[in-house]
Amino acid sequence: MLTVVFWIVAFVISLLFLVKAADYFTEASEKVGLTFGIPRFIIGGTIVAFGTSLPELVSSLIATINGASEIVIGNVIGSNITNIALILGISVAIVPRVRIDRNIIDVDLPILFGSSIFLAFSILDGVFSLSEAVIFLGGLVLYILYILKEQRHEEVSIEKKVKKDVEKGKLKIRTLLSLIISAIVVWIGAKYTIESVITLSELLNIGTDKIALFAIALGTSLPELAVTISAIRNDRGEMAIGNILGSNIFNTFAVMGIPALFGSLVISSEMIVFYLPFMFALTLLFFFMAQDKTFARWEGLLLILFYVFYLVKLMGI
Repeated sequence: MLTVVFWIVAFVISLLFLVKAADYFTEASEKVGLTFGIPRFIIGGTIVAFGTSLPELVSSLIATINGASEIVIGNVIGSNITNIALILGISVAIVPRVRIDRNIIDVDLPILFGSSIFLAFSILDGVFSLSEAVIFLGGLVLYILYILKEQRHEEVSIEKKVKKDVEKGKLKIRTLLSLIISAIVVWIGAKYTIESVITLSELLNIGTDKIALFAIALGTSLPELAVTISAIRNDRGEMAIGNILGSNIFNTFAVMGIPALFGSLVISSEMIVFYLPFMFALTLLFFFMAQDKTFARWEGLLLILFYVFYLVKLMGI
């Protein structure tokens, strides 16, 4: 019993370090980009977008390298379910109505839906191969190019607290140290997170992919929860919805594609039979909810109900 408690504590601490270090790494990367005169729309479309999925990506890389590639699919599907059912659900439920002006129906939502279809057909045979990883990375590149085009067109600037700390052409030692140290902590945090998951799965006789579906997915999605709730409360619905859309697309294309460059990913039958269709159904529900560019409180409550059902099934209650 003490051994299980020890590894649970180790998991929580390492996951906290991973998530927090990823936040510092993203912030430092933005400063470096601004220092060297990289346009804000490029920073927003690449560094910030990758930063939100960095914990999932690095933990999945470590899992693949350690021969526990089944964690990757649990990480991706679990994070996507959590983002829609829990994060969007809570964010929409706390206000009477969320409106968005941006037209996400023509491109953003179809890309999200298309990435889910890609994922479904790619893992049906129980293996995610190198060739499929290359195709997914092609989808990632196309999505990044789309983001850059949109941000250039709309002249979107990244509103970050780094502005006054940045002076073009002068890279502060503090920023460089923050970048290096946070990158090291991200890697160490991910390493011990995965080691904890593997050990706990053996001690509790629970599949590592199931632990990833809940614990890793929830922990790595907490930053998105904070950002989304803050955006909703400040009447910035577009930022909140865009954060969830972008995070799920990056999870599917990047978190699946990049680790698979280091080895084929193993997919359990349970993932294919229940959790993948559940994620697909939530994505489809999200697609229909967004058609009128309005999210009502009752829709948020419905999504939360879906998350409760997901937890019940996951825990076998």
